[in-house]
Amino acid sequence: MSTKPPTYMLDHPEIRDSVTRLCEGFPGEYWRKNDREQDYPREFVDALTQAGFLSALIPEEFDGSGLPLSAGAAILEEVHRSGGNAGACHAQMYTMGTLLRHGSQSQKQQYLPAISCGELRLQAFGVTEPTSGTDTTALRTTARREGDHYVVNGQKIWTSRAQYSDLMILLCRTTPREQVEKKTDGLSVLLVDMREARGKTLTIRPIRTMMNHATTEIFFDDMRVPVDNLIGEEGRGFRYILSGMNTERILIASECIGDAKWFIEKATAYASERSVFGRPIGQNQGVQFPIARAYAQMRAAELVLREAIRLYDAGENPGEEANLAKMLAADASWASAEMCVQTYGGFGFAEEYDVERKFRETRLYQVAPISTNLILSYLGEHVLGLPRSY
Repeated sequence: MSTKPPTYMLDHPEIRDSVTRLCEGFPGEYWRKNDREQDYPREFVDALTQAGFLSALIPEEFDGSGLPLSAGAAILEEVHRSGGNAGACHAQMYTMGTLLRHGSQSQKQQYLPAISCGELRLQAFGVTEPTSGTDTTALRTTARREGDHYVVNGQKIWTSRAQYSDLMILLCRTTPREQVEKKTDGLSVLLVDMREARGKTLTIRPIRTMMNHATTEIFFDDMRVPVDNLIGEEGRGFRYILSGMNTERILIASECIGDAKWFIEKATAYASERSVFGRPIGQNQGVQFPIARAYAQMRAAELVLREAIRLYDAGENPGEEANLAKMLAADASWASAEMCVQTYGGFGFAEEYDVERKFRETRLYQVAPISTNLILSYLGEHVLGLPRSY
């Protein structure tokens, strides 16, 4: 049995089929090797780029496909449903949204066509810091105006793919926190060309983690950024970053749905083939029911995600639905992962089956890019009207 919904339930079936065919060229052995060596899947990212998938959301006037968010979600979901990991490149889809929505026409003309063709990569998103975590307004990285440049000093952490990116969207403080009326004011967004600063005023230190996510810690030491690279208005950067959060949550939720489908498909096939005591283990309710429950949980999350996508593509601001989708999809993928390991038993821990790799990868989304607890806080305060919890 396939966990892929009927064709009439799918959006962008041609895109999904194309992504699936592309992913067939990158089987489990490819991902296991990259995971083992903590290497960046350059060949896979290049293939996605050349096929036009990473420029799907860039408008046609800048050499992209000009597709709706639903297309980006379909691309990322299929990568994960095929057993791959779009974490190596998904940030380009949501980080460039800041440039698309708030950048100047000259900035778009300068960078977007080069991003579309793969000449430039925009994968790095510099927001989180060691001392502030998710309290973004408490960040300490500063940008001081000196003539026609900003001079940046500070530190970022969990800036994934910085080593493999040419450009970075950087959030920094341009006005001291004690000099603004609202703590969300005084933050600005800079588009940083890391090629010029790397190894000089910008230092990147890799952080080895339980999954191959190419994450890093970054230090800025009097890094100079042209004032022309300021995105939008100075001091309004927090709003620009927030405006992209719904996109980020929807796209990550799509990956989680893809992971859940992969786990369910693997468990279903294994439970049908694996025979113990003269019968398929899937005939036993103790094995069958957890798989069925994981499927139900995935489908429920998928329906919420589709509603979030529908509202977003209709031009609405689906904050509640995007957050719900991310939380429910992350829960569904993690529940499916645990179920799959249990179904495989000891073989679930063997590298060659890919279950343990995907198990580690999907665990990330309980924490990133936003903790489940912060989503619950958002729902409590902004949806249910409860007192602010922090």
